[in-house]
This record gives sequence, structure tokens and C-alpha cells, in this order.
Amino acid sequence: MPTALLSVFDKSGIADFAASLHELGWSLVSSGGTARVIAEAGTPVTDVAELTGLPAILGHRVVTLHPKIHGGLLADPTDPEHVADMEHHGIEPIDLVVGNLYPFSTDPGIEMIDIGGPAMVRAAAKNHKHVGVVVNPDDYALVLDELRADGALSADTRRKLARAAFAHTAAYDASIVTWFDETAPTSDEDATALPESIHLALEQVQSLRYGENPHQEGARYRQIGATSWWDSMTQHGGKALSYLNVFDTEAAWRLVHKFEAPACVVVKHANPCGVAIANDIADAYTKANACDPVSAFGGIVAANRTVTADMATALSEVFTEVVIAPGYEPDALAILLAKKNLRVMSANQASVLPFDVRPVDGGLLVQQPDIVARRDDGWRVVTTTQPTDVQWADLEFAWQVCAAVSSNAIVYAKDLEAFGIGAGQQNRLDSARLAAERSDGRASGGACASDAFFPFRDGLDAAAAAGIATVIQPGGSIRDDEVIAAADEHGMAMVFTGERHFRH
Repeated sequence: MPTALLSVFDKSGIADFAASLHELGWSLVSSGGTARVIAEAGTPVTDVAELTGLPAILGHRVVTLHPKIHGGLLADPTDPEHVADMEHHGIEPIDLVVGNLYPFSTDPGIEMIDIGGPAMVRAAAKNHKHVGVVVNPDDYALVLDELRADGALSADTRRKLARAAFAHTAAYDASIVTWFDETAPTSDEDATALPESIHLALEQVQSLRYGENPHQEGARYRQIGATSWWDSMTQHGGKALSYLNVFDTEAAWRLVHKFEAPACVVVKHANPCGVAIANDIADAYTKANACDPVSAFGGIVAANRTVTADMATALSEVFTEVVIAPGYEPDALAILLAKKNLRVMSANQASVLPFDVRPVDGGLLVQQPDIVARRDDGWRVVTTTQPTDVQWADLEFAWQVCAAVSSNAIVYAKDLEAFGIGAGQQNRLDSARLAAERSDGRASGGACASDAFFPFRDGLDAAAAAGIATVIQPGGSIRDDEVIAAADEHGMAMVFTGERHFRH
């Protein structure tokens, strides 16, 4: 008679699974809460203590850590020495382990660090040529179907289940290491903003239409045990998302929530090509789209307010890949869903990212997320001319937008509306010229933001030629005095933030 050892924290479906195993002629061994659930359902089950001769001790910290358990899990029935050891010590083979671990990621703490569970799961997975191991209740039906059809699990199934088991324990250990990093005492002299090691366990949660290009496969992965705004996302209509849809929507959704007032962001290739704040969301969209309507074609639109029918009507006239907002008025949703290919999405606000990572050969390049400072974080006016209150608002707005633009980045803005965005150029002067060309005089009297210092005065002269009245930049160039003098010549107000925001 084959034997199954069942010890699970997630008890969903375990009683029915155990009953089905019993009907198939299996002997069941369990302990604690799992044994109680099985017994209460009327299925015969043997307590682990009967097998080991020892009760659970140390407040249930030690239950299955015993040679009669692990010997039964790790024995190779084709090895004569193993068979002899089992006969000598009275160890019976265990053919199937059903186990999942404490939910450490959702309820971290020392007592949630499982010892016996991972040891048991790993032992069964190591010996998967002879032992099946199930860690996911979703696999119960698969296992039962195969046992009913063939009387045993195939080698291929046991291998797939073993891989899932090691992924389960790897994710569990990763969450524990992360918890130690996150709860390190602030007095720890060795503590840094970046840990000595990073342990990521990711699960595929969304298959994408394709990758960055149609010949590439793409998928979205999520850190196991974590949640994100993507989990709250509802797609109301439109085609399935592609890799770039996800990438660009992430950028748009994060930027639009930098603003408290009604705001809209239009993103193309991860760069904002239109941003505006207004009294109502429809006006914000119209102004954002007007920044660069050519680039907005086929872009991503994000709004930080419920989409109204007026906004939906304006948006429906522009080819758009994705629109995302906290919600939609019924009439607005009906208007947008009439566009069959438009992906209409709603979601919660994004959370702060713990790390910024990029692949490099052999590993990852890791940094802290880039936090954009505000006016009261040490900004200083370095020119004779001082910004007015209205100009300060434009400077703060332009600075937030500029930090989200690929370097070299220049943003021209006025009245909380971006009019010219110069992105991704190898020199700052070209970015300034692009911003001036796209603003086409509309930002005259407004603000210019530069994500890094002006190395020469030519970029500032280009801004002055476009009618810009105020400039915000990090400062820090060896030619700062020259640039400040140029600003004073033009009668411009200039603010140094002390921090650059390169984005590559």
C-alpha cells in the first residue's frame, strides 16, 4: 500500500484530496491541523507520532524531523544498502509528500520560519525519481487524474512537481532574507541602502502578446508573495497587452501620480510626450495631447482622476494604445469601449519600488529608486532675478516631468503644461533645440528644466531665445558661474536643485 505524508499550511482542498487518495488505496500520515482536517472529514489518517514514536515537541517546532520520516523520503529502493538500512531500522517508504509552507511573505516573523516543512519538501523533491511531491493545491487534480489512470505518477510529472517544490522553497527562503534586510536595526554599522545580496523569486503572472518586437516572446513576472498595482488592474476592453504596452503604461502611471491636482500624461516609448495639470481631467488631457500630438499618436494616456465623457470623447479621436485611470464614468467607458483595439484599464496607485535593476553580463546592475526632491529640499535661487509664485509652480512641475524623461532631458513648460520635451539626445544643446522646436513659442515666459547641469551657456542661450523666463537645473558644473552670468544677462531666474536625474 503506497503511503502519502500530508502537512500543509494552506488547507484548501486537502480534505477532498486526502479522501480521494484513501479511495485509491493509499495510506495517509499527517499531524497537527492537517491531520485534524482530514480526520474530521471522515478519512482514516495515521498521526506522525505513531510513525516516529515521538510526539510533537518544542511548541510544534519539531514534528517531522526524524529518521523514520526522512529515511522514508530519501531512500532509493533500487539501492541494496538503502533497503538494508530501512529493514534494519524499521523504516517504511513514503511515496508522496503533500506540503506547503507558512505564509512568511504575508505574515513575517521568527515563528513563521518553517524548518521541518522545507526539509521534508526538499527531501521528497531530491528523491523525485521515487517520490512525488505536491506544494500547490492547484496540482491536486493533476495528481489524482494520473493516479486513477495509471496507478502511479510518471517520471515527467514527478520531475515537474519537484521543480515546483524547489521553486516554492527558494521563494520562501528569499522572503526570509528580504525580511532580515528590511528589519535590520538602524544602528547596524554594516547596514547600507543596498543589501549584500538580493534574492529574487519571480513567478510568471501574465503572458504578453509578444516582447519588445513581434519575433520575441514576452511575459510579466511578479515577485512571489508580493502584490503590485498590476494585481489591482482591470482591463475593460481592447487587445491583450504587449511588452511595450506594459513598460510604457508603468511609466505613465507612475508619473501621473506625482501630481495631486487633476493631471494627464501621454507617454510614447517610455518618455512623456505630453503632461498637463488642469481644473478638470478633460482639460488636462486636451492640454497634454497638445504638447506633441504627432508623438501622442499610438501612445499611452494616464489620468489621475475618473475619466469623464468629455475626456473620453476627446481621447477617442486620437489613436491610442492604452488609457489607464482610477475609474470611468459609465458614459465614458461606453465611448472608449467602442474603440475595439483600445486597451481600457483601471487600477490602484503604484507603490514605491525597492530597487531599480537592469541586466548586465553575469548579473544585475542595482541602484536605489530615483526620488525626485521638491522645493523645500534645499533648492536655491542663484540669480539676481527671483521666481514669482506662478513661476515656482511651473518650475516644480517641469522638474517632475524632466526627471521622467530620458537623458539628456530638457522640458519647456508654462501654466502647468508641458509644451516642449527634448529627450534622449547625446548632447544637451540638441535636447534644448528639440524642446524649443516643439514648444514653438508656446512656452514663452515659462520654465525650462534640465535633468543635469548645463556644461556650457549655449543651452541656456537656446532657452532664452525660446522666450523662457525661469530655469531649473542641478548645478555643479565647473562653468556654473558662466551659466549664472548668462541667466542674469537674459534677466532669467535660475534655481539649483543640487541633484541631477539622469534616466537612461
